[in-house]
Amino acid sequence: MAKESQWLPEESFENFSNYKRALFATPERLKNRFLARANVEEELLIKRRSGAAMKRSLTWWDLMWMGVGAVIGAGIFVITGLEAHSTAGPAIIISYSLAGIAAMLTVFCYTEFAVEIPVAGGSFAYLQVELGDFIAFIGAANIVLEYLIGGAAVARGWTSYFATLINKSPQQLRIVTSLQTGYNELDPIAVVALFLTAAVAIWSTKATSIINYIASVANMFIITFIIIAGLAHAKAENYTPFTPFGVRGIFSASSILFFAYLGFDAVSTLAEETRNPGRDIPIGLLGSMTICTVAYVLMALTLCLMVPTPEIDPNAPFSVAFKTVGWTWAQYVVSLGALKGITTVLLVGTVGQARYLTHIARSHLIPPWFGIVNKRTQTPVNATATMVTASAIVAFFTELDILGSLLSLSSLFIFFLVAVGILVRRYYIPGVTTRKHGGLFFFFLFIIIASSLGVAIYWGLSPNGTILYAVFSPIWFLGTLGLAVFVPQVRTPKIWGVPLVPWIPSLSIALNIFLLGTLDKFSYKRFGIWTAAILVYYFLFGLHASYDTAINQKKELAAYKIQDAEEGQNVKTIELAEQDEINRIPASEPVEQLG
Repeated sequence: MAKESQWLPEESFENFSNYKRALFATPERLKNRFLARANVEEELLIKRRSGAAMKRSLTWWDLMWMGVGAVIGAGIFVITGLEAHSTAGPAIIISYSLAGIAAMLTVFCYTEFAVEIPVAGGSFAYLQVELGDFIAFIGAANIVLEYLIGGAAVARGWTSYFATLINKSPQQLRIVTSLQTGYNELDPIAVVALFLTAAVAIWSTKATSIINYIASVANMFIITFIIIAGLAHAKAENYTPFTPFGVRGIFSASSILFFAYLGFDAVSTLAEETRNPGRDIPIGLLGSMTICTVAYVLMALTLCLMVPTPEIDPNAPFSVAFKTVGWTWAQYVVSLGALKGITTVLLVGTVGQARYLTHIARSHLIPPWFGIVNKRTQTPVNATATMVTASAIVAFFTELDILGSLLSLSSLFIFFLVAVGILVRRYYIPGVTTRKHGGLFFFFLFIIIASSLGVAIYWGLSPNGTILYAVFSPIWFLGTLGLAVFVPQVRTPKIWGVPLVPWIPSLSIALNIFLLGTLDKFSYKRFGIWTAAILVYYFLFGLHASYDTAINQKKELAAYKIQDAEEGQNVKTIELAEQDEINRIPASEPVEQLG
């Protein structure tokens, strides 16, 4: 990649005249790109734009512990007490189980995409293939923002738990200034934590995996200690009453606890660096989610058996619980476990967010400079440094409560789109799906989404109502059943696929919409403002870069097709040019030969 082409390589930006013509052609180009779906060959092709390949060094064992490291953080040590005390009571174990099932459904959808499209783009690449350029960009831009803010929030939390571990208050480790409240406590330790994790992530993905593995295993030992020591002080009477807040309390807590499972999507971005995606990704992702769910349920069980739920401290539940039974020293064990958990979340998040940005840059929706992979380290140095620097600036000034209020919606929105993408992938291929079956597919998909929205809206507007659940739930069931019975699948996964399609993706859609319906107005306001801002960017820059890139990409792909056709072969494109990946990357859908 030439140096001069790293920022504005497309024809639309060569001079002002070209750019002016591009702007006048915006409606036509938007029509062209709005639902333009990339194919797997194109997604594999654009890996070459990074200048060097990422090293395939990860196994299912690495991915499993990456998943554990990405998910088990400080949340379990805090959010468990809050929800048990105020929302679910001892029935929080059911809440954690339901949240784990919802997360597992999403993980199933991610695994099929990650195996079939083993690139660094994660959900951005999946959505670009199935739902088109425009929707992929909106989704990806929001999840990048979520990663940026999340990284800053986790880094501020690191300072807080480190202060607890050394018997100081977080304010003693921060610099108080005269800036506006909420931005006046500067946090240099959070900045250092972010840059140290960035240095590890840039140095080596395999080294990141090893450090994460060591820290995650140590954290699991601490969690095991908490469970065993806590159960030694268990009292069965503390589990009465089991559901003090009723069934609604169980579901309300579940919608909050779902966020304790977030982070697994970062693991899917490592598909390009996985030795055998078809085997390693399903085992790694599903294995990590199983470990996390079991750990969460057992910790919640332990807490509620140690202390009556009205007496659980919402802010430091485990520390106070051990103090209540006379083990004051155990608060340091809890703080150490939380600190290790935060560190691994920070580390895996840094890796994941950089790979999202890398693949977006490969598509030229942002300047390709961000997509360059360093030839020596074989990691995306530019993307990693950029994302961590942005997170560090936010973490340095902004307090945790403000950051926390900005998090949530984007991840659920992406999970919803990925589940929709699986159904589109299985049932609808333009030119292959008949007009009749295409119409039926979109009709049943509309029924599934509309009935799910009905449940979510009714939940929010009628706290004590139940009757409409008996209406919307059967409609959802009939919509899914109709899809299963009347619309044939037109694509079968070659190596690994979501089982029980369309039921699992449909249930994932319903649960993600339900959880979206539980979020506060401020989350939607932030989502709307950020989406409006990125739309301005898309219409002024991203759309035109994407349009030019798509034209050049088709020419480049055609050259591979012609070369393969001359040899009398079916087109498998880029895999044939990368001999070390032939047995690792699944062949994508057949592409017609040029004759």
